[in-house]
Amino acid sequence: MAVVRVCICGDEGTGKSSLVTSLVKDVFISSKIQSVLPPITIPPSFGTPENVTTTIVDTSALPQERDNLRRTIRKSNVILLVYSDHYSYERVALFWMPYFRSLGVNVPVVLCANKSDLVPNENAAEVAEEEMLPVMAEFKEIDSCIRTSAKEHYNVNEVFFLCQKAVTHPIAPLFDSKEAVLKPAAITALQRVFYLCDKDRDGFLSDDEVREFQKKCFEKDISDEDLRNIKHSIRRWSVTAVTDKGISQQGFLLLNKMFAEKGRHETIWIILRTFHYTDSLSLKDSFLHPKFDIPPYASAELSPAGYRFFVDLFLLHDKDNDGGLSDAELGALFAPTPGLPRSWDESAFPSCTVRNEAGYITLQGWLAQWSMTTFTEPRTTLEYLGYLGFEEKGGTATALKITKPRKSRRRLNRVERNVVLCYVLGASHSGKSSLLDAFLNRPFTQTYHPTIKPRMAVNSVEFQGGKQCYLILEELGELEPAILENQAKLDACDIICFTYDSSDPNSFTHIVELQNKYPRLSDLPTIYAALKADQDKTTQRSELQPDDYTRNLNMASPLHVSVTWTSISELFVHIAEAAIHPSTAFPKQDDQPIVDRTNLYIALGATLCATAAKPG
Repeated sequence: MAVVRVCICGDEGTGKSSLVTSLVKDVFISSKIQSVLPPITIPPSFGTPENVTTTIVDTSALPQERDNLRRTIRKSNVILLVYSDHYSYERVALFWMPYFRSLGVNVPVVLCANKSDLVPNENAAEVAEEEMLPVMAEFKEIDSCIRTSAKEHYNVNEVFFLCQKAVTHPIAPLFDSKEAVLKPAAITALQRVFYLCDKDRDGFLSDDEVREFQKKCFEKDISDEDLRNIKHSIRRWSVTAVTDKGISQQGFLLLNKMFAEKGRHETIWIILRTFHYTDSLSLKDSFLHPKFDIPPYASAELSPAGYRFFVDLFLLHDKDNDGGLSDAELGALFAPTPGLPRSWDESAFPSCTVRNEAGYITLQGWLAQWSMTTFTEPRTTLEYLGYLGFEEKGGTATALKITKPRKSRRRLNRVERNVVLCYVLGASHSGKSSLLDAFLNRPFTQTYHPTIKPRMAVNSVEFQGGKQCYLILEELGELEPAILENQAKLDACDIICFTYDSSDPNSFTHIVELQNKYPRLSDLPTIYAALKADQDKTTQRSELQPDDYTRNLNMASPLHVSVTWTSISELFVHIAEAAIHPSTAFPKQDDQPIVDRTNLYIALGATLCATAAKPG
């Protein structure tokens, strides 16, 4: 905020104008001054909160000036309400506060008891208890109260500092003065701050973690004595909030509650703003969603820094070192976030990626899941990098990289991508879902479950030579027509895998119909897979048999595979290779040899079956 606009209100004769002149002249003006001063602008100075410019606007309480008063209040960021005697005090609750509410303004009010030189100092506590506290309890808009004297220049600078602070560091979002507790939104934000500062995730801020926190938020070191004093203050409220391990989350919240109670809420705001919170205690949109534009035909992937962050996060939360994240460990990991990304819930996470025997996501599956999320919705990855505390120079965008835009797929070029997407198309009962299960190393089941909504599976694939990439297989379900008619969806796809049940005579016809209905599919790299090759092969009721159909297209024959064979993994490698080298999955030129791997897959499957049939 560049300017704080202060509107001074109150009954006539309470000393509003005298406060302003005393501030500006630094001395009390005893001679008569005009009843309403012109607006005064005070430039930022040392000690001004947030380095803001302050504009002070004086007003009149006379009935004929009510329209001007109304306009001035509505333009203000904070109201300084001044009273000086019992009558003007009574008018605070009877007229002024209801009047502000009637205007519908939502700005803080600083209540000022002026002319304190007329009240003996020994009665100051009585004034606070009998006058200020009751009205503060009745009207939550009142941010703070203060006694002043323009004549003695007492608390004049301080009252305008409170006005500035009420805008730049408001107490209302943080603390419930009536209940004397931090508000829920403030607790949630501070819990996230604690989580991010608890680097080893042991539930305590060690001395070193406190020092790092101090340096990050306040850009200065904390002395050993100050640290001991902080711990001592926390222990006075709760002996269990500080242990040999450090300050617990409860202790951290107690410390911030003490700041709020002592009027040091600017300290809390410094902490929250360091961690990118807005005045409404939400994270800044520019922090969660930094500018990240992806050119046409390019894609987003995790950078080495991004992969390193997610690896470290996984290892840090795998407390039992069993290689998987249990529900409790996953819950602790996502504690500073709104929960799992919505797309993860929609894809039935973690069933869409690699899990161990206990059903917990493994490190391989964790990285595959984030690779898929970054590919399909990089905005979500950037958002969660912010929630989870990714910190590197350049912001969360450095955890991602943009791939080189894909050129014509038919050229003999390698696609510079480490994450590729394959649409798995085919008739019902052709084995698409079982193929996705096999991709995730799930056991084969005879039970048939029709796919209603799109389903994704992601895993890493290793090429010959050891290089890896992440392959996303997507079954389209009932949204297949809508997706295949959407050019943007087709542009995002790297390769099509047409599947059919080699034991069902009606299965291949669906592929022919798809290609006739959606001619733009011919613009994508394509491979054909004859599934259920462990069953008896049958003649397809199609104008051309699959081998003849692909031969007419000048393409390789369908690959005969079964999800019950170990050789099924070779199909996934072949899909990924074809996606990386798309020219190999288009109709060949007359002088190009057609590579037919059918016999290889049948041989691999037959070998496996023969081995299984041998007596033990």
